Amino acid sequence: MTADRRAVLASAVAVLTADRRAVPAGAVAVLTTDRRAVLASAVAVLATANVLNNRVAPRLAPLTSTAATCALLALARRSGLSWSELGFHEGPRGLRIGGALASAVAGVYAVGIAVPATRRFFRDERALSLSRARALEEALLQVPVGTVLLEEVGFRGVLHALLARSHGPRTATAVSSALFGLWHVLPAIDMMAANPALSGLAAGEPPGDGPRRGDGRRREDERQGEDKRRRGDGPRREGGSRREGGSRREDGSRREDGSRREDGRQGEDGRGDGAAPGPPVRASPWEAARVVAGSVAATGVAGVFFAELRRRGGLAAPSLFHVATNSLGYLFARLAPAEPGSGGGRLTGAPGTGPEPPVRS
Repeated sequence: MTADRRAVLASAVAVLTADRRAVPAGAVAVLTTDRRAVLASAVAVLATANVLNNRVAPRLAPLTSTAATCALLALARRSGLSWSELGFHEGPRGLRIGGALASAVAGVYAVGIAVPATRRFFRDERALSLSRARALEEALLQVPVGTVLLEEVGFRGVLHALLARSHGPRTATAVSSALFGLWHVLPAIDMMAANPALSGLAAGEPPGDGPRRGDGRRREDERQGEDKRRRGDGPRREGGSRREGGSRREDGSRREDGSRREDGRQGEDGRGDGAAPGPPVRASPWEAARVVAGSVAATGVAGVFFAELRRRGGLAAPSLFHVATNSLGYLFARLAPAEPGSGGGRLTGAPGTGPEPPVRS
């Protein structure tokens, strides 16, 4: 055994026995450098997965997150962390705690869509634009494997354990929760377009009963587009509201491709009421900064709560609660009654299609 290895071994034994005076100075430097390298590597793995899942290949999030989770666990185990330190303990108790919280989430969501004042917070275009099969994929695969697996193992498991060993549990909770908040910068940017009501709440705006951000402009654009189409100078659908010979189609119920428009389904322009889509509503830089800052702060606080669940019930407790919060969101978004004047049905995209929803967190 080389001198360096003997020094590292002596340092590890001294740390475990809490005898700081017996730790050689050179060995302390080696251990500190190793811990920092492992921590930096873990953060780099998480940052890479975040960009891949939110910007590069959202549909492949389950594969990316599984690979990143395995890499994080390998780093943690190589650094000497035990499975118990990583949160893989208290299985039965964690399942009981997580199951009870998941049931509570379902109850809160049910009340939320039943009350008109809170219903709009559940109408998320990322969920409403999906076909039934894609919504099931999101709820049963993308959320549990593509989102929750990596976030719970990464933040409440590996990062928390690495920081707790070197700086104590309180610092571990604070730092891992702050990083968890920063993890949600990209999803917060997507949320501004997908759920204006919820993004307004994240920005600190009072719920109120007034119009939501962008809704008045969007509906005015829809009305103007409808007026132009009636006058004959507006944009035409691909199926055509006029035939080549110039005769006008009166009912618009059947297009040249033979598809029939039904209640609750979009036209080819992606809106249930057939209105022409207006230009996308872009938030100002100040408004975007407020939404992102609010989302980071809110998810950072949620990270503290998840860390407390981890302390009481291992990783099983926050994981079940996390899955319920996100996966049930897809179900209740589709169950929420449409608001008057919204046109009903899905909000964007043709039936069975739509934009790839970003990974939910």
